Amino acid sequence: MSEPTAGAPPRVGRRRAVPLKARAALALLFGGVIGLSLFTASYAEGTSYLSDDPAACRNCHVMNDVYDAWSRGTHHAVATCNDCHVPPQFFAKYLAKGRNGYHHSMGFTLQPAVPDEVGARKVFDEPIRIKATNSQILQDNCLRCHGDFVHDVVRGSTWADDAIRCVHCHSSVGHGARR
Repeated sequence: MSEPTAGAPPRVGRRRAVPLKARAALALLFGGVIGLSLFTASYAEGTSYLSDDPAACRNCHVMNDVYDAWSRGTHHAVATCNDCHVPPQFFAKYLAKGRNGYHHSMGFTLQPAVPDEVGARKVFDEPIRIKATNSQILQDNCLRCHGDFVHDVVRGSTWADDAIRCVHCHSSVGHGARR
């Protein structure tokens, strides 16, 4: 490359112009994705999940029976869904809410299936079944409120599959009788 001569204007790099049709297509694509996302969040009442209001759980019709059973149950006056089902610490709480929301929305929206020994089964069962991570959160929250009243064996429960869980004996406390 040759050096510019003294007094000559500086070289301006060539700029490749993006064709108008390509810019319009990209704008429509991004606008469509953003618009669809905002509509979905609004339709699903997405911001309600940031609250502690138990009515947010009723946004999904499969939770209506669970909500109704909770509203008639012994914990109705003293605990909300979040008191039992998510950690009390701010970061851990919203991490659990986000993880659960992601799995619930994917399960209900896409209805994915995985092969098992019998054939294909849904990954997301109805009624919803608690997973190991959420079972431990539930156990920790039971002990947070009732730890002074329980036996040392239950207080020391761990992530082990055979750990004694409060809900083993008290399965109807939060949502009524087990189905």
